[in-house]
Amino acid sequence: MSFRNTAKTFVLLAGIGGLFILLGSLFGGAGGALIGLTIALAITGASYWFSDRIAIRAAQAVEVDAKTAPELHQMVHSLATAAELPMPRVYVSPSPQPNAFATGRNPAHSAVAVTEGLLTNCPPNEVRAVLAHELAHIRNRDILIGSIAAAIATAISLLANMAMIAGVFGGGDDDDGPSAGSMLLMALLAPIAAGLLQMAISRSREFDADRYGAELSGDPMALASALRRLEALAQRSPMEITPAQASAWIVNPLTGTRKDFSRLFMTHPPVDERVRRLEEMAPMIHSIA
Repeated sequence: MSFRNTAKTFVLLAGIGGLFILLGSLFGGAGGALIGLTIALAITGASYWFSDRIAIRAAQAVEVDAKTAPELHQMVHSLATAAELPMPRVYVSPSPQPNAFATGRNPAHSAVAVTEGLLTNCPPNEVRAVLAHELAHIRNRDILIGSIAAAIATAISLLANMAMIAGVFGGGDDDDGPSAGSMLLMALLAPIAAGLLQMAISRSREFDADRYGAELSGDPMALASALRRLEALAQRSPMEITPAQASAWIVNPLTGTRKDFSRLFMTHPPVDERVRRLEEMAPMIHSIA
């Protein structure tokens, strides 16, 4: 699992790095390409060291401990012990939408965050199943992938907006630079390319975390039930975060999973497919138990 996720990280970084170099070259030739590569490396380094702080701050989450949230803390502790993981830091976000995410550069520097909505709307067995899913992300060492992808997607969105403004106001009409039309086209295509790369990494991560999380909790149907509940409530009350941060959460916090063509471009796999796989696992796990 760790080797496969390392390969995914390499593919993501190579693809995103190439995109930054392309954007830089369109803006400023060889010098711009070098600047693009420098930006990509800087963002990757920053996301490696500060990804947990960025995600936690975006969620407005507050750290809790065994005194302030004893039941939640005990759930995380028991699951981490079963998974042979260091105890992650535990946070609670004030969002009323039920959701959760894991963050951090490695298991020794990891954190799990849940929303007030999760604790309020879900029974304990579903909360435990969601926490097991998040600890699976930590165990599989794939939380860094999503953090880097989110940070770079944010940067690409900013660059695309700059290109859009430059194209609209004719900033690229000199002979040595790109035309206004090419800059507008780049502004449209760059976020799509970044999203497709992020999607290719993120969707399989969720299936893997569902599978191991179900094994860890011993209750696939609790996770299936939680996913259905979280999807329905996420659609009713989208969370106020940037789209680049959405892939970190267990379900899409912005719109939930829509059942149309747009699902092809979402970082999360369809919840109905995730539930189907969990339901297929249930008889095997129960027979072992």
